[in-house]
Amino acid sequence: MRILTIACSLAALMAASPLSAQTLNVASAGDQNMVDYVKDFLGPMFEKANPGVKVVSVGTGAGDSGSQKILEKLDAQKGAATTDFDVVVIHQKAAGQMVKDGLLDRYTANVATAKLATGDAAKNALGTDVSGYVIPMFQSQTALAYNADMVKTPPSTFAELAEWAKKNPKQFGYNGIKGGMSGVSFVAGWVYAFGGDAEKLMKGPYDAATKTTWDKAFADLKEFNKNAVITPGNAGTLDMLNRGEIAIGPVWVDMFYSWQADGKLPPNMKLKLVSPGMPGQPMYYAVPAKAGQKKLAEAFIALATSPQVQADGIVKKFNWYPGIDAANLEGKLDKAAWDKLFVDVTPADLAKNGKAFPIAPYFNDILEGYEKKVSN
Repeated sequence: MRILTIACSLAALMAASPLSAQTLNVASAGDQNMVDYVKDFLGPMFEKANPGVKVVSVGTGAGDSGSQKILEKLDAQKGAATTDFDVVVIHQKAAGQMVKDGLLDRYTANVATAKLATGDAAKNALGTDVSGYVIPMFQSQTALAYNADMVKTPPSTFAELAEWAKKNPKQFGYNGIKGGMSGVSFVAGWVYAFGGDAEKLMKGPYDAATKTTWDKAFADLKEFNKNAVITPGNAGTLDMLNRGEIAIGPVWVDMFYSWQADGKLPPNMKLKLVSPGMPGQPMYYAVPAKAGQKKLAEAFIALATSPQVQADGIVKKFNWYPGIDAANLEGKLDKAAWDKLFVDVTPADLAKNGKAFPIAPYFNDILEGYEKKVSN
């Protein structure tokens, strides 16, 4: 009888514990490394801190299409009591649509680390107000990579770059708008620099007549391209920089550091985030409105967005910029890791010149304008 009493007491205790014998399902859009990050790094850490909890990590595919699959899944399960996912890791475009469609929980007030992410990306996803629904996992940023042996004084602005390219023909290369997003980011940055009101392009409201004011910016970019090399893609730009075939080109910062760590770029390559800025984009942690494990999901995201985990996981393992404000990581990284990520592009540079992509309709107008007036 005593044994039965003890067994019943233990069962009751386990049932009463909010974090016991439960499964947390995390779905990530993105490449396999996103899935592995949860499976091999975050998941075991969370399970150790919460005995009895099992974290299951699944991937839905790279790019916006991976986020679209998550959106479609949540939409299909709108009428169900719970969804299959408790935490979703998604891109900006899908995040905005999910908020509009009522598919996400407004959870960030329950997560203390949300206060550590104060940048615009935590509130604005390509023109949609996502305040309260997302916390950035990381910020992926583009910048100009340059060969410091070939370029002693790198341009600090788009205007200086245009002059530099004129004096150094075929030494600047980028991948246009069809070979990867680093080229798209460069073109968006060019329009921000020479097309007028960049803040309006990033935040709206949309005015279809605005694109008619970009004619000179596109004409100048067409002229600029005569002195530029069009590379075959994001990796193609890095390849040409590595071989010394070009001296400056726009790249994703995380790709740049990964290539450099793998010995595929020489150590004399540096980064510059020119003014008035270039776009990057975050990935978001979000909780579905019908998540079955909301408390667990919030605890998981709190851990994932804590300064130490952002330092050890996001910065050291992946070379991404942190999702929370970089200043919160000071003291959490050793000097070598901090210097590697922030010497060329400082937290102040990121705050000033790390921009968002334009809201969707302006984004489409820029791509259409480039096709018609620059690349034809």
